[in-house]
Amino acid sequence: MNIHPQPVTRPSIRAVAFDLDGLIFNTEDLYEVVGVELLRRRGKEMSAELLAQMLGRRARTALQMMIEAHDLTDSVKQLERETDEIFLGLLDGHLKTMPGVVELMGALEEARIPKSIATSSRREYVENILGRFKFIERFDFILSAEDVSRGKPDPEIYQVSAKRHQVVCCDLMVLEDSPNGCQAGVKAGCFTVAVPTRHSQNQVFPTMNLRLESLIDRRLYDVLGLEPD
Repeated sequence: MNIHPQPVTRPSIRAVAFDLDGLIFNTEDLYEVVGVELLRRRGKEMSAELLAQMLGRRARTALQMMIEAHDLTDSVKQLERETDEIFLGLLDGHLKTMPGVVELMGALEEARIPKSIATSSRREYVENILGRFKFIERFDFILSAEDVSRGKPDPEIYQVSAKRHQVVCCDLMVLEDSPNGCQAGVKAGCFTVAVPTRHSQNQVFPTMNLRLESLIDRRLYDVLGLEPD
């Protein structure tokens, strides 16, 4: 017998906010490589527990966690510079979009549903990554680490996103791959969709509205009232 997913009650979604790392791009894979290399240079090893704690955090918060976990003598600024150096060296050969994201962006544009970026990453980095795929102009606006005073899992970034979209939070769909990001969306009162990657699939997520294997999932299109290509 084939068991089909239960239908999802369709809410009134008037705008969509995308996380960036792990949701639009495979950058969580690249950051794992960076983290492993940072610690290797110091005779340390990256643990699955530390990697999970760092997922979805601001860079400086994540690096501080690394320093404390391994009693490193480096400053956050030193690690941040080294991270940028290693990461940028990986981009040309390894950066790619996550499954279904380009098709979803096109479907939202065809339906004239506004969309934005809400990420814990720095703006300079965000514009570099999006610019490589000519995605910047496809989003109504970008909210980065510099645009809020408190990072995820605090709900501020999604509260600001809803305000910028001129919608109430319950009419904003949040697309996230990490528990920290989903917690921010849930706390803000948004329709929160978890799309875990291999880095986060075994973590504990807050109660969200929908959990998907990927952005290809038909249930996402049903909620948005869209037809997939």
